[in-house]
Amino acid sequence: MKKSFTLIEILVVATIIGLLAAGAAISYSQITKQSHDAKRKADLEQIRAALEMYRSNNNRYISASNSGNCSNVLTYLTSGNIYLQKIPTDPKSTFFYYCNISPNDFTLGAYLETSNTPCIVGQCGSNCTYCLGPYGQK
Repeated sequence: MKKSFTLIEILVVATIIGLLAAGAAISYSQITKQSHDAKRKADLEQIRAALEMYRSNNNRYISASNSGNCSNVLTYLTSGNIYLQKIPTDPKSTFFYYCNISPNDFTLGAYLETSNTPCIVGQCGSNCTYCLGPYGQK
């Protein structure tokens, strides 16, 4: 007598493997989003620290003409490696860090993939879901 698996047994095993693979893919996607968000928060904290060092040296924050996309501010802060070693970039190339800076205050913003509560930063509009100021998260 031949010993072999029945069709039902093979289907049950294939279904279980499929469910496990789907669960792993969903978990991997969520972990990837969380790691991107952690990098964004760390980058904004690094920019905040650089702005505070600038304020410590100049008794004000960088001029308000540097509001909107942070590229001008980051270029200035990295020139000469005085405040930042390199320009922090978003983990996904489709997103940017946003700044709204006045001589006495600033707000930094980024889009988080795991949050949907908007915060307003200059030209960021409702695209920002994480905002940071001189005293921490706004």
